[in-house]
Order: sequence, then structure tokens, then C-alpha cells
Amino acid sequence: MAKIGDTLKPFTTQAYKEGKFVEVSDGDVKGKWAIFFFYPADFTFVCPTELEDLAGIYPKLQEMGVEVYSVSTDTHFSHKAWHDSSPAIGKINYYMLGDQNHTIAENFDVLREGQGLADRGTFVIDPDGVIQVMEITCEGVGRNATELLRKVKAAQYIAAHPGEVCPAKWEEGEETLAPSLDLVGKI
Repeated sequence: MAKIGDTLKPFTTQAYKEGKFVEVSDGDVKGKWAIFFFYPADFTFVCPTELEDLAGIYPKLQEMGVEVYSVSTDTHFSHKAWHDSSPAIGKINYYMLGDQNHTIAENFDVLREGQGLADRGTFVIDPDGVIQVMEITCEGVGRNATELLRKVKAAQYIAAHPGEVCPAKWEEGEETLAPSLDLVGKI
């Protein structure tokens, strides 16, 4: 299984973004913050609710210098057809990566063995291509984009402030902690 601290592995694929088919590779990701948002399949049930929710915070993520890459094992052609036919998916302006060869899902260890589908996996990648946040949920449990936004803010904060950490429920602007012997047993 992929884990915190792992580095983004090489890939090249076709994607659908804002009415166009484009090529995306690991080289396009490096140097900026990124979210890889895996979901099982186009034209399903929980997936459009998650992707629409993520579309709602995409402008804020862009302001923060974060690019979003949704990924399923469908093709970029399927992504376009879904985008064109679903009001929820029609709101998406971020990249929808096709992964019919399963390279990206295997790189992140979210490919369901024998099924050809990806688990619901979320990975926040820093500009050095290193996984800083990850979450895997089961088929029936949808993710919350607002919580993902909070986690990205926390990851960016600690990257910019070495020696500090963000406590539970930390929100931007709140106090952080500086781990030390003085804090051991007092929190």
C-alpha cells in the first residue's frame, strides 16, 4: 500500500479537462501541490456526489496553488461522456484522468485486485512529489471536500513552518503546536 512519504511514480495518460483531451504526466504534477482523487467508476452513485463536492472547492484550491486530478480506470472518452450528460459532473473544471491501463491506480496501490476498479483514495502530494496526506474509504462511504480542504491547508502550513504541527480540528489562523519536551504529557 502507498504510504505517507512515498514519492509520485512515473505515469503518462490522457485526461479530459474543460472540453479538451490533454496528456498529463507525473512531470506536470511536480513543482506544485496536487490532489489525486481516485474513485471506482464513471456513471455510478456515490462518485458524482464526491466529484461535485470537490468541484465546489476547486476555485479555492487553485488559489492555494493546488491542482486536482480525479482518477478512475475509465477512459478519457468516458469522462467526457459523463461530463456532458450529468449536471453534477458538468460542474467539474479539474482534470479527469483516464487510467484504463491501471498504471496510476497501481502506482498508488488503490487498484482492487481482480476487479479493475480503484478504491476511493485521496492523496495530497507536495511540490516535491511526496505524499503528505492520504485517505482510503470503502465503496459506500463518500468523502468530504471541506475536510480535504482543511487537510491541504494544514499540510501547506506545516511545510511552510518547520517545527510546528497542527492539532486536531485545526483551522487556518488557529494556534499550532511546537513539539518539545515541555509539552509531553501536558496536552
